[in-house]
Amino acid sequence: MDVPGCAMFSAAVLIRLMLLCFGVYQDQNLQVKYTDVDYHVFTDAAKFITQGHSPYNRSTFRYTPLLALILTPNILVTSYFGKLLFVGCDVLCGPLIFRLSSLRGVSRSSAWVYCGLWLFNPLPIGVSTRGNAESLLAVLVLSTLLCLECKRLRSAALLFGLSVHMKIYPVTYALPIALCLWKPASRRRGVTRNFLACFSGDLLQFAAVSGSLFFALSVTFYNIYGWDYVHESYLYHVTRRDTRHNFSPYFYMLYVTSERSWSGGLALLCFLPQLLLLLVSSLMFHSDLPFCCFLHTAVFVSFNKVCTSQYFLWYLCLLPLVLPRLTFSVRRGVGLLLLWFVGQALWLAPAYYLEFEGWNAFALIWIAGLMFLLINSLILAQIVSHYRPVEVQQKKPR
Repeated sequence: MDVPGCAMFSAAVLIRLMLLCFGVYQDQNLQVKYTDVDYHVFTDAAKFITQGHSPYNRSTFRYTPLLALILTPNILVTSYFGKLLFVGCDVLCGPLIFRLSSLRGVSRSSAWVYCGLWLFNPLPIGVSTRGNAESLLAVLVLSTLLCLECKRLRSAALLFGLSVHMKIYPVTYALPIALCLWKPASRRRGVTRNFLACFSGDLLQFAAVSGSLFFALSVTFYNIYGWDYVHESYLYHVTRRDTRHNFSPYFYMLYVTSERSWSGGLALLCFLPQLLLLLVSSLMFHSDLPFCCFLHTAVFVSFNKVCTSQYFLWYLCLLPLVLPRLTFSVRRGVGLLLLWFVGQALWLAPAYYLEFEGWNAFALIWIAGLMFLLINSLILAQIVSHYRPVEVQQKKPR
C-alpha cells in the first residue's frame, strides 16, 4: 500500500477509534446513549449461547445464531469486541472497494478517491461504531463481487451462501449472478443443446457450492434450535408487518389495517413491485454485475415494507463502484445527494414530533415517506439514464 493509502486508512481507523471512546463516555454519562439497541440484543443473545441456551431466548433477536456465536467474545473477553469487529469490517470495505474499482478500469488515484467516499462517510462510521452489524454484510457482499470479478467461483459461491445465511436480502443477487454465468443460446446448436448449455459448469458449480453451505448451516441450526431458528431468521422477515414509523411507503397502510384478518396477505402483496423491478433490472443490467447489484439493493430497500437508515448502507457500499461510470456532472451529482438528504429531513421532522412530542403525525410521516420514495426513484432514474456500462472486459488476475 502506498503512502496516500496508508494515510487514508490510518485516518479512517483513528476516527472510528475516537468515536468508540466517545461512545463509552456518552453511554456512562449522558441520558441519550450512543450504543445501538441492537448491539445489546446481540450481546444478550451471545450470553445465552455461552450459558448453553438458545439465543432466541432474547426477544427481538431475529438473526442467524451464527451472529450471536461470533459475538461470544463480548461475554468471554470484552463487551467491546463486537464493536471492534464491526469497525474492522467497516474499514476492510475500503480496500475491497479499491480493488474492485481497479479491476473495473478505474485509475489508481481515482480508486483511492472512491475508496475514501466510503471510509469517511459519516453514515457507515456512525452505524459501525454504535454496534450495528451491517458492515459485516457489506464485507461479504463486496468480497463475493471481487471473487466473481477475479473468476474465483468457489470462493465467491461460499461467500454468497454465507451472506444469504447472515441476512436474506443478498438472495436477490442470485438471478443476475446466474445470468452472468449462463451461456447464451446459439443458432448453430439445437434446442436440446441450448437447453443443456443453460446449465453451464460454472453455474452449476456456483449453485451447488453456495446452496450446500447455506443448507448445511440451516440444517445445523435447525437441529439445535428448531422452528425458532427458521421463524426468527427468515419467515419473520417475509411476513413482518412493522407498524412503527419508518421510511417505507407501506408502513401507514399496514398500520391502519393491522387488525384486519387479510392484512397478512396485503403485506405479501407489497413484495410485487420489488419483484417486478428486480426482474427487469436483472435482465437489462446483469452484464455489469456490481451495477446490477447496486440497483437491486436500492430497489429492495426503497420499496421494502420496512426501511430504516441502517438499510441505506446495503447499497451505499456499492455506490463507489458505480460513480466512476456516471456521465452527469459533479454539480448534478451534488444536487442529487442534497435532494436525498432533503427527503430524509422531510421525514425526520414529523418523526421527531411523533417520537418526542407525542403528536399524532403518522399521516404526515407517511406522506413524507412517499416523497422520499419519489426522490429515490428520481435519483435511480438519473443514475440509470447516465450510466456508462463496462464495455471492455478487464483482464482478470489468475
